[in-house]
Amino acid sequence: MTVEQIVNDPDLRAQLFPVTRRKHFLAHAAVAPITQPAVDRIRRAAEEGASQEQETEVLLQELDQCRRTAARLLHVDPSEVALVGPTAFGLNLVAQGIDFQPGDEVVFYPDDYPANVYPWMRLAERGVKLVRLEPGALGRLTPELVLDAVGPRTRLVALASCHFLSGYLLDYRTIGEELRRRDVLFCLDGIQSLGAAPMDAACCDFLSADSHKWLLGPLGAGIFYVRKERQDLLRPALVGAWNIRSPGFIAQPQIECVAGARRYECGALYALGILGMRASMELLLEVGIEAIRERLLSLHAFLADGLRKRGWSLLAEEFPAEARSGIVTATHDGIDLAAAAERLKEQNIVVSLRWDRQGKRYLRFSPHFYNTHAELAQAVAALDRVASH
Repeated sequence: MTVEQIVNDPDLRAQLFPVTRRKHFLAHAAVAPITQPAVDRIRRAAEEGASQEQETEVLLQELDQCRRTAARLLHVDPSEVALVGPTAFGLNLVAQGIDFQPGDEVVFYPDDYPANVYPWMRLAERGVKLVRLEPGALGRLTPELVLDAVGPRTRLVALASCHFLSGYLLDYRTIGEELRRRDVLFCLDGIQSLGAAPMDAACCDFLSADSHKWLLGPLGAGIFYVRKERQDLLRPALVGAWNIRSPGFIAQPQIECVAGARRYECGALYALGILGMRASMELLLEVGIEAIRERLLSLHAFLADGLRKRGWSLLAEEFPAEARSGIVTATHDGIDLAAAAERLKEQNIVVSLRWDRQGKRYLRFSPHFYNTHAELAQAVAALDRVASH
């Protein structure tokens, strides 16, 4: 199944993405609708769980298959993948699982999404020095800016693979390569690019991402990647019967972790959500992440051009092509953006109203690959009607 087959066949598109029957949903950087394959798999699992014990050998095998599916998406080994979410959960596992010492430094961006800020801020209580990145434009974290902030006491750099508001796509490969050369740990919040752009998680040491955005999966189901070489370094912050060896369900005198990234899964998993997440991931992999990336850039260019011609200012205006994502964030001094977002909602066009630290408001558009150019044109036309009132 290809992008073209889906977008050119309204029946197939509606079958896979039921939201298209009712809305032009252009807010996948927020909380996205789940796919019909995910709905079907969740329903089937729920019905199976109503007629027998929920935790069966078949279910455990399926969860293992989900680890393998996630590993394909991340281009890593399945033993490096844990099935825990949401995103903040994995980021906190990193913050609390590393043996930071007073004077160690953590480099982060205070205008990232709060889930990727607070876990690092809290390390100050342990004597960790916080190094805050200050780019010249919102979210524009270039390799030069990041690497210039790294010093001899830097222990960890924590960034987002794509900025949630500006849509700036991080050059994490260049950053990760140099950090590894300097033996500095690298943690990524991957939620804004996983499912929307190719992800080579082996370039970092840790990655956390929930499935409810570009992966089109359920809220709370997520992926946590820990590079094999860092698993002994990252102490499990939470322990339980699932991640500590307990033969016969008998607690042992010594705490011994199970092998691989499963050591970060301390208890029973969110099985229904994980199975739904896998169904959506399989669909995205079938379509092809590279093809999805190309489609999103096409939609980005079309939407940006339409907004620009109508006097809107775009946060991504000066971004290089390789740093653009599926997110188009725009503002207009002559339009009440809150009213505009509400007017679009009344017409079943869903976008996100957001603002920066200074209180400036923006409309954030984040279409996925199955959205059409016609839907984007209708959204821009609707904004014309708002502007004329």
